[in-house]
Amino acid sequence: MVRIICGEKGKGKTRVLLDKANEAVKTSGGSVVFLDKDSDHMFELNNKIRLINVKDFLIQNSDEFVGFICGIISQDYDLEEIFLDSFLKISFTDKDSMKAVLTKLIAITDKFNIDIVLSLSVKSEEIPEDFKNYILVSL
Repeated sequence: MVRIICGEKGKGKTRVLLDKANEAVKTSGGSVVFLDKDSDHMFELNNKIRLINVKDFLIQNSDEFVGFICGIISQDYDLEEIFLDSFLKISFTDKDSMKAVLTKLIAITDKFNIDIVLSLSVKSEEIPEDFKNYILVSL
């Protein structure tokens, strides 16, 4: 399942996402991964969470990003949750084209029975209608 933490820039989405990741690793029987645009939050995450700096992997577009997510899933059969901070930046998408990427992520999570929680720098009313029921927190 995909869950969305949305709100304008500076509203505290990353803090909520970090808290959710740290809480998830306490109850998870499997792996938890946190993807970000840098490694700034390394010391704010539980050391059992794998932090991946997406920029280290030379991803250039949203298709490569989805492939990257699939690669992470394929190499870890114990993976339970993926947290994505700054979703629009790390997925190389924008408000207008995010629908296609979100649709692919939903299909992937359904097929492989994992959860993805992502922070999205848009107001809840700007999220396409098809995805409003995926909103976990709106700031």
